[in-house]
Amino acid sequence: MLETMLFGNPDRVPFSPGGGRQSTLAAWHSQGLPEDVRDTTTYVYREAGGSLELPKGGPGFGINERMIPQFEEKVLEKRERSQIVQDWKGNVCEISNNYTVEYLRNPIDFVTRKWIKCPVENRNDWKEMKKRYDADDPSRLPDNAEELSQTLKDRDWYVCFGFSGPFWQLREWLGFEGLCMMLHDDVAFVEEMLEFWSDHVHRLMTRAFEYVIPDEIHLSEDMAYKEHSMISPPMVRRHLLPIYTRWGETMREAGVRVYGMDSDGYIGELIPIWLDAGINECDPIEVAAGNDLVEYRRKFGKNMAYRGGVDKRAMAKGGKVIEDEIARLTPVVRAGGFVPSCDHGIPADVSWPNFVHYVKLLGELTGWI
Repeated sequence: MLETMLFGNPDRVPFSPGGGRQSTLAAWHSQGLPEDVRDTTTYVYREAGGSLELPKGGPGFGINERMIPQFEEKVLEKRERSQIVQDWKGNVCEISNNYTVEYLRNPIDFVTRKWIKCPVENRNDWKEMKKRYDADDPSRLPDNAEELSQTLKDRDWYVCFGFSGPFWQLREWLGFEGLCMMLHDDVAFVEEMLEFWSDHVHRLMTRAFEYVIPDEIHLSEDMAYKEHSMISPPMVRRHLLPIYTRWGETMREAGVRVYGMDSDGYIGELIPIWLDAGINECDPIEVAAGNDLVEYRRKFGKNMAYRGGVDKRAMAKGGKVIEDEIARLTPVVRAGGFVPSCDHGIPADVSWPNFVHYVKLLGELTGWI
């Protein structure tokens, strides 16, 4: 992984086909995937003709950035076809009766929701919310941190720390509309929350670095729609770039080599800002949003690596369409700095036979078949 991400000379490009959520797996079980298979990646690899031993990895070093304590998950109102619920973050929203509150805690499946109320609406809410984020709480690092430190010192597997980016986290507190309005109506309040989150993650990062230096720090920062970023590039530079830069400087000083950024949507206007912050990897590169990896490689060269980028719509169509999609991405793979994978979670319209065919093409491209 490091050799690929840093444009070195890997023996193979990491094999990462992606996976399906509950609805996708249910479809696959009806199309040929045995019900008792738990390791879908290894099974589909064998079905596609792969015979090598896939890397098994090893333990990571979990860091809990989330609020302590969390809000009570509960159903507030039952309706004929939907329910009003409170999730662990304190959001009140409406979801289908087909799901439980657990679906808002974990990515079990693709769940549409209607937002009704977010946990921070005023300064009193914010005062109470801050109490849930003590970065020095011992429970935020693993109980066996010392033992893990020794285990991970001589590892031969990739270790990544994941954090919520500042835009992501403020959206969790304020809601998307609330955050956008507040960026116009009360910038000072936004800056106060941004500074708080910058300090919180920075403290967690430095605490964890006392035990292990990961290979990557990865930020979750969904902040783009199909054609543009959710806030303008100048606003990103003003409000978010200083935080990205601060974290990047700290991790580079510690010896972390990959600084990753996850954002759905069209990211072409954000990549130059991320590069200025020292970020050198991004994902998942959704093709339907207009992201073109071939063009990005031409424009940004070896300053940015990528993960994802395989059009899920081509996977669903299968046959020559997915073959052409893999051929389109082959020069980017050959140039390095790219781990091809589905450009998000694999939806249920990707059939099991088409998934097997895609995995065969992917395995051949990356050197695993």
